[in-house]
Amino acid sequence: MVEVENYLLENKKLKIIQRKDMFNFSLDSVLLSHFAFISMKSKKIVDFGTNNAAIPLILSTLTKSKIIAVEIQEEAYDLAVKNIQLNDLTDQVQLVHTDIKDFVKNIDYKVDNVLCNPPFFKVGERSNINENEYLQIARHEIKITLEEIIQCASMILENNGRFSMIHRPDRLIEIIECMRKYKIQPKRLQLVYPKMGRDANMVLIEGRYQGNEGGLKIEAPIYAHNEDGSYSDQVQAMFLGD
Repeated sequence: MVEVENYLLENKKLKIIQRKDMFNFSLDSVLLSHFAFISMKSKKIVDFGTNNAAIPLILSTLTKSKIIAVEIQEEAYDLAVKNIQLNDLTDQVQLVHTDIKDFVKNIDYKVDNVLCNPPFFKVGERSNINENEYLQIARHEIKITLEEIIQCASMILENNGRFSMIHRPDRLIEIIECMRKYKIQPKRLQLVYPKMGRDANMVLIEGRYQGNEGGLKIEAPIYAHNEDGSYSDQVQAMFLGD
């Protein structure tokens, strides 16, 4: 399958190699990378299900912290390796080709942040496209469920470490219940709307492992597009990457 190389952000400082038959870099990755709070003191960040490493690439423009990116699909992992090498980020980004569930069992350290742009759909639930195997795994909970992702995050986070995720609003109650089950207290929430006057179609949420209960902050909404379909100023600023 043909690989295509493009600029990742509009500042043209980073490039990304993608395949049309696989899950491609999208607005989700940009939103999550900018939503996650990465402290100046953060030493290690983990990206669950990194796919072609779009999130680590974006994070590299926002932090100098070590980034460990985990991917189960061999073809996606191979693309991630190429992308990290293409952008000279091998010193900052470590790629791990394994199942997330195995990864958390086998590491001997804790981390400050876990990010995840997870599969949005449960097994058996239909998404809007005719999917090949690569897309099915990226979009559906075939290899890992929402609860397993949150449980895995809880296993490797330092006390008060942050778990950040983007997902569908219709699963928000389930997300919060799972986070609290595994001692991750929701602390920040932000809804994303495709444009003014439309229902929210994404939710960003962050929690603190072993954090105090209460204190959830609902941040100002993000409107992704203007009426003419162009990106809003909020989103455009993220794509500028400066």
